[in-house]
Amino acid sequence: MPPAAAPPDRYPPQAKFIIGNEGCERFSFYGMRSILTVYMAEHLLFARHDAEAYFHLFVMAAYLTPLVGGWIADRFVGRYRTIFWVSFGYVLGHATMALWESPTGLFVGLGLIAAGAGGIKPCVSAFVGDQFRAEQKRLVERMYAWFYWIINVGSATSTLLIPKLLQWYGPRVAFAVPGVLMAISLLVFWAGRRHYVFVPPSGPNPHSFLRVVGRALRRAGTGHHGQHWLDLARDRHPEDAVEGAKAVFRIMGVFAAVTVFWALFDQHSSSWVLQAKQMDLRVGRLSLAPSQLSALNPFMVMALIPVFTWVVFPLLERRGVAVTPLRKMTAGMFLTFLSFAAAAVVQMLIDSGHAPHALWQAVQYLFLTSGEVLVSVTGLEFSYTQAPRAMKSTIMSIWFVTVAAGNLLTAAVSKLNTFQGAAYFWFFAILMLLGAFGFRAVARGYRTPPASALGSLAP
Repeated sequence: MPPAAAPPDRYPPQAKFIIGNEGCERFSFYGMRSILTVYMAEHLLFARHDAEAYFHLFVMAAYLTPLVGGWIADRFVGRYRTIFWVSFGYVLGHATMALWESPTGLFVGLGLIAAGAGGIKPCVSAFVGDQFRAEQKRLVERMYAWFYWIINVGSATSTLLIPKLLQWYGPRVAFAVPGVLMAISLLVFWAGRRHYVFVPPSGPNPHSFLRVVGRALRRAGTGHHGQHWLDLARDRHPEDAVEGAKAVFRIMGVFAAVTVFWALFDQHSSSWVLQAKQMDLRVGRLSLAPSQLSALNPFMVMALIPVFTWVVFPLLERRGVAVTPLRKMTAGMFLTFLSFAAAAVVQMLIDSGHAPHALWQAVQYLFLTSGEVLVSVTGLEFSYTQAPRAMKSTIMSIWFVTVAAGNLLTAAVSKLNTFQGAAYFWFFAILMLLGAFGFRAVARGYRTPPASALGSLAP
């Protein structure tokens, strides 16, 4: 029996199980991630640039596997089953890292976690959207803000706790605790199974996205001047399928322009942690672990989401400024440039022989987190609302591919070891500035897909 519908102005009651699941899963992921660079550098004795590179290669893998996981969920097994079954591998990955302290154990455990992330990341954000009806669009927007907020509750608490567990008890306990939280995440998600709205997988579709694109490519060169190249597929595919394919490419154009943001963002858990090791970490009688500075990010997210949602955006709208998702994301890109400019200034002080207090990193975290709220939170909403109905998990996974591509870029720069000191941060600051201008150009040319394109396209 399907769950009773919630009133249009109330959140669906089953959403609390998904939110609880996500909070625990994010605790496990970010807790493990917060100590990963330090664990490789200090316990496994990897060189600094290798530790940075391997960290970003793992993040790349964790955000690349969703491309497969989202497709399997959309096409074959559905979002609920995908999330449920891959969670077991996720738990096993944490256990492997806790019990097998070696480079081999590290890579096996990270591989299992990356595979688990491939099923969870593209599905859970789409699954929570599935619980809302069409007339609850405003609640969907707010739910994604709260969804991101709970992610950062898990991130903040784990980033404060797990680095200290590594210092006090070593890697076994520090990696075991995130594994326990992942097991709790699985149980919470399973507990809501009788209440969820299940969108069935699309199954084989003769008018799928790939078939539309394939048909258009096979007929390349047969169209007339000014005709869109995908219109060549109209001889075998209906209009809504062709228009849906066009919608996907428009969305992917926006996503590609976001890639450089992720090349910078995830460095708050790698290069910024190693920068903090060179700074004064004393706060009164306490001594911070370098990884604990990363907790500034989720704490600032939890503070800034309500500020932007209920103060900044309404104020701008009252003054006649249209606060669209793409405008939010453009502003976020420029703020992210300022974060690495600030990091470069701090590193210049370090390079000149000073040891500035680690809390000076708060300035760069404020700019970075503001950029994250405007780019990443808005990106989740943009991905879900602009995606064709039957392809939402896959579109979410393509969004995550931008994260993978950004981290691949950072891993390559770190591995090449070309830039040292402040030059490293200035390189990424300039790259981000160029990316921000590029994103603005793409955003200005974007057109929202017609309603027909969002209703029937399958992967």
